[in-house]
Amino acid sequence: MKMKWKQFVAIPLFSTVMGCMVVAAQEPAAQQYPDPTQRAANNAPPADFRSEPFAVPLEWTPPALEQLSSQAAVKSSFTLDRTLLALAAGILPDSEADDRRALNKLDGISVHSMRFGDAGIPDERAVEAVRAAYHLRGWKHLVSTTKAGGPVHSGTTDVWLVQDGTNVRGAVVLAETPRSLTLVTVAGDLSPVDLLHLRGHFGIPRFDADGIKDDRGR
Repeated sequence: MKMKWKQFVAIPLFSTVMGCMVVAAQEPAAQQYPDPTQRAANNAPPADFRSEPFAVPLEWTPPALEQLSSQAAVKSSFTLDRTLLALAAGILPDSEADDRRALNKLDGISVHSMRFGDAGIPDERAVEAVRAAYHLRGWKHLVSTTKAGGPVHSGTTDVWLVQDGTNVRGAVVLAETPRSLTLVTVAGDLSPVDLLHLRGHFGIPRFDADGIKDDRGR
């Protein structure tokens, strides 16, 4: 029942999002990324971000994501602030209290979702460039989960934590399937376990819990 409810909940959450603030972004011309490591300068975070390691810039995405978005058949982007997140948390029932608490800890969330045609993601090197950008930030790579699906993988999920010492200030979730890519950035004062309760909302897939522990090591 819990899985079915979360699938149902996703509908009003996204209805709230799409009805309030769907962003129709102007996409730049496509670029080529022969080697993600050669894009270090362009993928680096803003200078003020380096001086504020605990700040999570919801509006920033790696340039390689813009390249991929310009080639997507269907795409959407939106950002929610604390007020709209509180509304989203309010529709969750008492049986989803842990999910509600996780949502209430967030200061903001941004979601970039894109779907491609039958040919799939046009340039896997661009996806690797997105991953390289977060490694260059020095964020902690917490989880990388690949699901098997026939002769090729059916999906890969990467999770990075943004930490200020031992405190978690946010996270980035990158979910890739052969025909889609979703990037979710969350900001707030939360624990790694809170990320587990955000799964199933805002396009965050149900990645494995391996490697995710609370502050007591559980």
